[in-house]
Amino acid sequence: MIRTAHERIGDLFAAAAIEARGRHPELANRYVRLARRIGMRYNVRLPPEYRELYCRSCSAYWAEGVSVRTRLRSGRRVRSCLLCGATRRVKIRASVAAANRLPPTELRPADEVDAVVAEAPSQIDDAELESEEDG
Repeated sequence: MIRTAHERIGDLFAAAAIEARGRHPELANRYVRLARRIGMRYNVRLPPEYRELYCRSCSAYWAEGVSVRTRLRSGRRVRSCLLCGATRRVKIRASVAAANRLPPTELRPADEVDAVVAEAPSQIDDAELESEEDG
């Protein structure tokens, strides 16, 4: 039962992603509501990659620029739902925040800057892979 619930939740979020940019964005919101209800009925947590894709107050599927606005403020990612006005603040990981606060290039040798910039995306990718493996 639990495996079936996880599969159904994944299918509903995949369908919501397709519908959010298509003709019927209200269907995406319906799919999210159904996925949340399945999770509650079978006492199954939503995987971490899905928790960031919807509004917890109105169950709207978040499509960037359409139903959510994202801002970075003082080490936090602030996401505002454009349908109900609710906000969600999430602290940004230290490695990502440090990569964004690099000093100007004139203060550092060019080789060192290239090495830091080349490492920054790989740190993000590794963190995302670890979170996917955990879920």
